[in-house]
Order: sequence, then structure tokens, then C-alpha cells
Amino acid sequence: MLIHCTKKLLDELKVTPTAETEEDSLYSWHANIIKRGRKKTVVLVNDKNRYAIVLYGLKAKEMKQIDQLIVQAIRKTFQEESIKDEVIDQYLQQSSEISFSKTKNRTCVARLNKACENAYFFDDALNMDTIIQEELSIKISSLLVGDGKKSYIHPNEQMYKDLEEMAGQAIFSSEAYELKVTLNLENHSVWRNITVPINTTFNRLHNILQVAFGWQNSHLHDFSIYPIYNDDNVIPMNKDTAVMNLVCDPEASSYQDEVPMKMETRVKLSDILPARIVYSYDFGDDWTHTIEVQRVIEDYRFNYPTCTDGEGDTPPEDVGGEGGYDEFLKIVNDKNHPDHAHMVNWGTMQGYKKFDLKEINWRLGKVERFS
Repeated sequence: MLIHCTKKLLDELKVTPTAETEEDSLYSWHANIIKRGRKKTVVLVNDKNRYAIVLYGLKAKEMKQIDQLIVQAIRKTFQEESIKDEVIDQYLQQSSEISFSKTKNRTCVARLNKACENAYFFDDALNMDTIIQEELSIKISSLLVGDGKKSYIHPNEQMYKDLEEMAGQAIFSSEAYELKVTLNLENHSVWRNITVPINTTFNRLHNILQVAFGWQNSHLHDFSIYPIYNDDNVIPMNKDTAVMNLVCDPEASSYQDEVPMKMETRVKLSDILPARIVYSYDFGDDWTHTIEVQRVIEDYRFNYPTCTDGEGDTPPEDVGGEGGYDEFLKIVNDKNHPDHAHMVNWGTMQGYKKFDLKEINWRLGKVERFS
């Protein structure tokens, strides 16, 4: 693997650049060192597809091990993308020896500078406790970038294609949960079956549920975690008492009660399940959704969620709870009602639409890995 370093990075690494050799651009990267706060951060950009890898908080001892860290970062980031270990191994085996050289040309440097610029912006994706920043790397790599005159790509999608061509096989495989999510209404049946990789974080699950149910993401939310029966059919504690709340806003800790609270960011489904989960959205209208695991899929061939089934239309935002929804339906279903036209228009503005499995899956394919 060839790492084209800026002069600043070469000086930091204290290495003499090797003579540039012919290298398949998939195994060639450009790299620079920047500072986030006072922390030294190395950003790498793949020469073929502009996929980014970020290393954060590097000290002198880590700089001496930069070649090992680069390999570890590629492996860990690709694993977080649900890429098969055998595909990752093949990529790393074909680029096992790392050498450092000077930057190649102004185009590559400009692309590297753009990735470095993006690395400053996503504070929510930065994990200050680790060197390898897989979440930040994936987020940067999902951004649309220019790739020549009037040509644009998503680096992550292009990397998937390049790895598939290299491996000659499908590259994704992971365990996944098939979840049944039911909107808790007395008079209406509204539910979705959603399959999600087990490494899905709860902040991403929130965004998945927003798409699956057609919500507009304009209100606060949280997840309440409840115990379930164990293998001996014994309830470990009161099944109606939450054992944890996962919240979306740090201010929620101001209302701390006996139930422990954690920020939903970086908490994964695999950290919590099996459990019964209640997802609450809009604490005014109080929409609650019960989430239950239907089964575990051992070999899921995607790295994004899919909706496999569902029923019912989601109420429009700010309709006033289920009572308001019943009144809304009464008016929109009565063309002779004096408020019919107004209510139909209002419902459209609030995102009210019929359940459409195909559209939901199209939108789920666009949900960011991290949000």
C-alpha cells in the first residue's frame, strides 16, 4: 500500500519518502496531518474512490506505529460498514507492505484538502476516546463529492463497487435483527417489519423509524428499555419498569429519576437486545412504538435497513394525538365537510401519506449510517 504524504506529514513521521512506484489506485492513498483542537489528526483519502479514513489524537508513539494503525483503521472501518472479513483480508493482503512517498499531483491534494475540511465539521461523529475514527470516516465518505467535470460520486458507494470488483463476490454480510415496530393506537393498526444490522446505533434507529413511519423528525424522542423473560421464563424484575432510558438530548439528564439515562449516540442494538423497547416520539402528542425482535438473521447481505412488511398509515404531525387523528380522518373522508379541502392540504403539509413499502425502502437506502 502506498501512502502519498504531504510534506507536513512526512516531517512529522520523520521518514524519507520512497521513490514512487506504479500502484493500483485502489491500494494508494493520500494523507495529511491536521489539528482538531490540540489533537493531531491524520486524514487519508483513497486515490481511486475518495473514501476517507481518520486517525485522531496521535502522539509520538502512535506516529511510530502509523503503518500498523492505518491497517487497523481500514479493517475496523470496513467492519463497521458490514463488509465481510474475507473481503477485508483480501484487500489488506494485496496491500500488505506500506511505503510512504510524496503527494502525486494537485488534483489529489485538492481532494485530500476537501476531506480534511470535512473532518472538522462533524463534532457529533468524533469519538475522543479512540484513535480510529470509524464513525467520522464513514460519515465523511458518504458525502457527495465532485469527481471531474459535471461528475459526482459518493465515495462509500464507489468503494463498495471497487471492493466487489476486486473480490468477485458480494461484499456485505452481517448479523441483523428483524424487528416488528408497532405504533400503539387503540383504533388503528399501524406497524412495520424492519430488518437492521445488529451494529445499528440507537440514534440511527431513530432516523430509520422516522422514515419507516413517515414522521418529520421535528420533535424530541427517547427509547425506554424493558426486561423480557429469560430462558427459564422468569422475569428478572418488574416487566413494566424500564431499566434504562436512551435520550437524544443532554438536557434530558436534568430530569433524571430512578431509571438510568444514557445518550443514545454510539449505543448499539447489540448492546441492548434482547429486550423490549418502547420508542416515544413527540412528547406532546405522545406517539409510542413498541419494538420487538422477531428473529436474528445470521447472514444479512446489506449494510442498510430494509422494510419487509407493514400496515396502516401514520398520523400526521401535530394532529393532537389519537383523538385528533380520529377527527382528522373523519373530516378528510367526508368530501362534504366544510373543512375537507383545508384539512387535506394541512395533512399533506404535515407529511401525511398512504403506506408505501417501495418508497420507504428507497428512503431507507438513503439513511446515513450515522446521524
